[in-house]
Amino acid sequence: MATDYDAPRKNEEELNEDSIEELKTRRTDKQSASVDEDEAEAADSYELPGADLSGEELLVRVLPAQADEFTCASCFLVRHRSQIARERNGLLYCKECEG
Repeated sequence: MATDYDAPRKNEEELNEDSIEELKTRRTDKQSASVDEDEAEAADSYELPGADLSGEELLVRVLPAQADEFTCASCFLVRHRSQIARERNGLLYCKECEG
């Protein structure tokens, strides 16, 4: 909302002259008639088209760990051996987890 800084301002006396009834009507006018709705409830009732994947079968070929790879003991991601930052008790840690 824009403010007109050139408009005359009310002094303290004028502000105190506002009647209680006028202030009450201003307050009720600003209240909206809409009811707040729970977002989680609304999201549960909305279904995306094609979102049901229960009948789908995924075919993924899993490769065994390669000779130049390791699994980080902290983030459990498979990384290239060049990413080894430290080895402790036989466990390897990547540079990202150590950084």
